[in-house]
Amino acid sequence: MTMHVVMLMLLSACLLLSSALPFQQRAFSDFGEDLDIRDLMMIKDQEEGSGFEDVHLPGIPMCPFGCVCHLKVVQCSDLGLIYVPSNIPSDTLLLDLQCNGITEIREGDFKGLSNLYALILRSNLISQVHPSAFLPLKRLKKLYISHNLLTSIPRNLPASLVELRIHDNRISKVAAGTFSNLENMHVIEMGHNPIHNSGFEPGAFKGLKLNYLRISEAKLSGIPKDLPASLHELHLDHNEIQAIELEDLSRYKQLQRLGLGSNHILHIERGALSYLNNLRELHLDHNRLSNIPSGLANMKYLQGIYLHSNNITSVKVNDFCQKRSGVKKVFYNGISLFGNPLEFWEIQPATFRCVTDSMAVQFGNYKK
Repeated sequence: MTMHVVMLMLLSACLLLSSALPFQQRAFSDFGEDLDIRDLMMIKDQEEGSGFEDVHLPGIPMCPFGCVCHLKVVQCSDLGLIYVPSNIPSDTLLLDLQCNGITEIREGDFKGLSNLYALILRSNLISQVHPSAFLPLKRLKKLYISHNLLTSIPRNLPASLVELRIHDNRISKVAAGTFSNLENMHVIEMGHNPIHNSGFEPGAFKGLKLNYLRISEAKLSGIPKDLPASLHELHLDHNEIQAIELEDLSRYKQLQRLGLGSNHILHIERGALSYLNNLRELHLDHNRLSNIPSGLANMKYLQGIYLHSNNITSVKVNDFCQKRSGVKKVFYNGISLFGNPLEFWEIQPATFRCVTDSMAVQFGNYKK
């Protein structure tokens, strides 16, 4: 009886062994869920005396301590960093370093990041950028370095750059040749810098083929000279511009949108707008105009004109529309006149004959 029991036990053990799956080596990452990586780092530090940031375990991609790395995006925002971290993966496409305490960009901070597409450095304390800091970024398209303490445009920006946002700094001068070799640049946002007209040296924008430029909330007293003639959008709102002279806009024949709101404009010289044959939208609100600017009726593509919050006292029947039909290629879809000391009941209905509908004209109460 005892012999039979022993035989049955041996047979069962053999069956179990024969039905078991063959052994397969598990990758290191398979064990990751069962291990405390911090404990492993502490053990390694004790054995070798190395720092935590220098450790790179096989099978685990590098990522700067405290950052989040996923799908070639490295997010290191709001970490209290004072320098650009090391160990940034070389295949990174987007590097987010915003909202830290970084004070300077050093020469080797971006070494090996030749694939980087976008770099976000906004809302730091950056006052210095090494002249060679951006040289490794051969494919960089977007650089956001607004809300810092820069006093000048960084030198040697990547030739691949398409968009630069450097507003809300302390830039008071743009030297000649600052943007040389940047033929791919389409967008520059540099508003809210304490720059006067004299701060733009002759040739400051030479070589650029910009589509969009914003220099709002600065110290401009007039339209800057020698801006790129290729501009489609120019925003100069919230400055100290007092007048538009005849030749001020003669260079910008490609403009489709012009922002001059919230200045001190008292006068627009007759013919000053005649160069803007392609203009679609014109912002002249919150100025000191007493009349409708001349030449609006001849702007065949103009669709939106913003004149609210001025000192306009009258509107003539041909201020917006030509006497002859067919001159305008498109009708207005927006005319704002509220906030002016106008007696609206005296305006002739025919004044808005080239407007899509009555709702496109905005009147309102005037408060002294």
